[in-house]
Amino acid sequence: MYKRIFLIVLDSLGIGEAPDAKAYNDVGSNTIGHIAEKMNLNLPHLTQFGYGNIAPIKGVPAVKSPSAFYTKIKEASLGKDTMTGHWEMMGMYITKPFKTFTDTGFPAELIHELETKTGRKIVGNISASGTDIMRDLGEHHVKTGDLIVYTSADSVLQIAMHEEIIPIEEQYRICEIAREITMKPEWKVGRIIARPFLGNSAHDFKRTANRHDYALKPHEKTTLNFLSEAGYDVIALGKINDIFDGYGITEYSKTKSNDDGMAQITEMAKRDFTGLCFLNLVDFDALYGHRRDPIGYGKAIEDFDLQLPLLVQNLNEDDLLILTADHGNDPTFHGTDHTREYVPLLVYSKRFIQGKQLPVLNTFADVGYSINDNFKTEKPKYGKSFLKWIVQ
Repeated sequence: MYKRIFLIVLDSLGIGEAPDAKAYNDVGSNTIGHIAEKMNLNLPHLTQFGYGNIAPIKGVPAVKSPSAFYTKIKEASLGKDTMTGHWEMMGMYITKPFKTFTDTGFPAELIHELETKTGRKIVGNISASGTDIMRDLGEHHVKTGDLIVYTSADSVLQIAMHEEIIPIEEQYRICEIAREITMKPEWKVGRIIARPFLGNSAHDFKRTANRHDYALKPHEKTTLNFLSEAGYDVIALGKINDIFDGYGITEYSKTKSNDDGMAQITEMAKRDFTGLCFLNLVDFDALYGHRRDPIGYGKAIEDFDLQLPLLVQNLNEDDLLILTADHGNDPTFHGTDHTREYVPLLVYSKRFIQGKQLPVLNTFADVGYSINDNFKTEKPKYGKSFLKWIVQ
């Protein structure tokens, strides 16, 4: 048994189109593959783990003696959004995709009810980059107090508000109203997100760290519940607590960036606990995937690669490190949507003599199932354990 498991989701870092990519208009997508074609990636530590053994990646060669076990996983649920990916990873299947409003904006009835209950007019109501819509409508918001509502490729309703115009507590109250409204079956939105910002004009508006997500609660117990109910620590870093609405989590901390996330998980590795530490690195997706910036994305992967050894250095012999992703977001692809791709799986421990190739896994749920298998707790109804293949 491993005493501590560290699970890092490299948000959106897909590794090639999934078998059902055609159903999602994603044939030809390959997040890491296309990033590697746009720049000369330097990923020595991921290379040694066996990243380049999973699939061909320019500049990331396969190695003869990888230090991690490696494979790729395909998604079993319907959808390609954040919540679907994470919920499946922890043992749930989503058979009815969350509602999205990417092409149409939110229905007039929903907007009217939100205006009525908040007492504020709404502008925007389109699918947009948060920085773009803040630049385009921020000055109008500062003058009028109107709420800037927008969505994305995910099932999400985001509200951008200036902290000096609408105090942060009031912003959260407004989002709680939106959460209640969008619980109706015809409008069921995965997440409501408060997007506070500061600044004096369109030239210097900047989001603050006071973002707050209001997610749906998982409709059944997950790996996280089975761990916490059995007395194990479940430590959530980044947006993990929001994605699961705190369900099954014993401790959490927000992160300001990928760098902050890696700093926090490295500090966590210096602590004594027994259970799971679960981190999402959102910058890959939010800052580079959706903004179609392959060079920025590649540099962020290189930064992660540089930070990885410090985390590994602080791991113990009875620790397990798992690296994976929740979907793709090919920054060279059409539109700004996520992409239906395989995700990588790298599993490392200092006790390993040498890593090997694992079979291709048929569901993200194998990750959570394996974690529960390690701690001998109740297991989700979906998934299988890959631990039998990594015993050394």
